Amino acid sequence: MDSRSNKEAVQATNDDASASKLSCVKKGYMKDDYVHLFVRRPVRRSPIINRGYFARWAALRKLLNQFLDTEGNACEKGHLKKQILSLGAGFDTTYFQLQDEGKAPHLYVELDFKEVTSKKATLIETCSHLRDKISATASISRESGEVLSDHYKLLPVDLRDIPKLDDFITLAGMDPSLPTFIIAECVLIYLDPDSSRSIVRWTSKTFSTAIFFLYEQIHPDDAFGQQMIRNLESRGCSLLGIHDTPTLQAKENLFVEQGWQRAVAWDMLKVYSDFVEAQERRRYVYICILENFPLIDLVVLLVILWYHLCFSRIERLELFDEFEEWHMMQARDSEGFFVKCSLIFSLMIRLVLSQSSDFQEHYCVAYAINDALGLFGDFGFLNHRHQQPQPHVMNLSSSASP
Repeated sequence: MDSRSNKEAVQATNDDASASKLSCVKKGYMKDDYVHLFVRRPVRRSPIINRGYFARWAALRKLLNQFLDTEGNACEKGHLKKQILSLGAGFDTTYFQLQDEGKAPHLYVELDFKEVTSKKATLIETCSHLRDKISATASISRESGEVLSDHYKLLPVDLRDIPKLDDFITLAGMDPSLPTFIIAECVLIYLDPDSSRSIVRWTSKTFSTAIFFLYEQIHPDDAFGQQMIRNLESRGCSLLGIHDTPTLQAKENLFVEQGWQRAVAWDMLKVYSDFVEAQERRRYVYICILENFPLIDLVVLLVILWYHLCFSRIERLELFDEFEEWHMMQARDSEGFFVKCSLIFSLMIRLVLSQSSDFQEHYCVAYAINDALGLFGDFGFLNHRHQQPQPHVMNLSSSASP
């Protein structure tokens, strides 16, 4: 496959991603009042795909909120300017969501191929719902694929052209000394390994206080991974970088070897289980039930629940928290009817959820940290013991003084 055909196929994944996000929104997995504006043909994704996009969104937003909530010393509290750089941003709507939430950073910069930014610039210009969030005085060029305002910039660039990246960062008005959150969701994995390493090295050298958020595929060599690659290649998309960074350790190495101070990588199954809030996981299960079981089954379930709630006097019920609560609901059920029904239902739900485990084990989140200002000591994943995971840290022994 030539580079041009792969480039066009990768750009097409942008439309798929937007459609998948909209599917999640319509099912109630997450809130996004803007993604529908970027989708021409809405589709209904399977629960497995919905769960994957939900976990991806939840992980990004939780880490991003950690970054945005970070403060410096007392004199800087509430006044520390921050910026976000989205590489291969596509039709992502995070900036508009942050505006609604009152969390938008001082500067938000999106970079992508001109073919993508031109479409996005057109949509922003023609949709008042989007343009009003940018600025009424923003400069928008459909032809060049640029949007320029005080706090938001959309710019066309081939990420493999490192000198051009320097030029566009200057054009965007980014300050390399400010805390910066860099986003790359399923971007580097489509590039050749040398280009990926160059981009990671460039970000490390350019931004001294920064977080690099990476989301992409892993484990290409087992049966599921091989099928995943075949599916993508059948659509003209080659994961050019996956064999260079096939594991979590390799993702961490990618950052540390290119100059980042430390890095941590988790697969999405661990992210979902140990990082996404339990309340969010329970909400997912509620939605999963609605997606997978006919109305008559839900009616039977509700009758069972109402029966048990009326006669067992349970005052606090957190359904489906890994289903352990279900098995505690057998009190005063002398006939064993509820226990049998709950166990069967639990097994059915577990079967549905288990189908997505392979999917989640083949995607990961990695984040890398440069911390010249000393802001990110508490940043990152927290496990169930509320301890920081052990990061892969750059070895400085060779340069340390004796």
